[in-house]
Amino acid sequence: MPTTSAARALPQEDAATTHRPVIITGLSGGGLSTAAKVFEDRGFFVSQNVPPQLILELVDLAASDTSPVERLAVVTDVRSRGFHGSLMDTISAIRERGYAPFVLFLEARDDVLIRRFDSVRRTHPLQGDGTLQSGIERERAELEELRAAADIIIDTSNLSVHDLRRAVEASVGELPAGRQHVTIESFGFKHGSPRDADIVLDVRFLPNPYWIEELREFRGVDAAVADYVLSQPGAREYVDGFVDLLTSTLGGYHHEGKDFITVGVGCTGGHHRSVAVAEAIGKRLRQQGQVDVSVIHRDLERH
Repeated sequence: MPTTSAARALPQEDAATTHRPVIITGLSGGGLSTAAKVFEDRGFFVSQNVPPQLILELVDLAASDTSPVERLAVVTDVRSRGFHGSLMDTISAIRERGYAPFVLFLEARDDVLIRRFDSVRRTHPLQGDGTLQSGIERERAELEELRAAADIIIDTSNLSVHDLRRAVEASVGELPAGRQHVTIESFGFKHGSPRDADIVLDVRFLPNPYWIEELREFRGVDAAVADYVLSQPGAREYVDGFVDLLTSTLGGYHHEGKDFITVGVGCTGGHHRSVAVAEAIGKRLRQQGQVDVSVIHRDLERH
């Protein structure tokens, strides 16, 4: 896994307070409109369906001393393909101006996208005379480079509207410039691994509280379950070892321009072990104080 103010070119010593324009993009049907509403609710000025060459103008306008816009987010997708200029070029131009754009990319599995388009009886923007599947495949190919350059990728396949809202808020955090953000996401392997995770941990080696009758109906956020999971042999050593490993990689991630890292922590159902371990990892990272941390539980209420 989001507030910020409009980007302004600041001296190097003020880099920690540099504001970040947000670019919301991704696959058609991936949840861009929902993400836009999250930013609107957080006080952003949100402009939707903006072609690439106009994004730079909006960033400049928002950064001017007389601008009433303090927080800027723009939504752009393949519907702007008919306009001149690419989004990758625009992102590079924003950086050349001394700003730190934040790119949020939303996607979903093909079967989910097809179901969403069918439910609203819409055709895909790139479908043309072909099938819905062919339009989705064409769009994935066109956006491959942009996806690789994104700060955060959120797979919305298994998320309700409310879950997506929480995921956007948790993953994006406060959009700090020059400070890394780590999202710890618990999940259940039986529901599929999160496609947007940079690192995936498997904690199914720990005894499952599900088989203890008095713990079954509780969750890893409850003290009784958390105490049981973390008291198992190797559990706390596993948490400590991973935190040390992740900390040792943060410098390399930052050097490669990756300041938003998502860690998936999985168990069978995403109710007990993964939740407890995710919370423990998040707590340890917060204690260290080197990064901003969010913890989300994808499958906590899922059966």
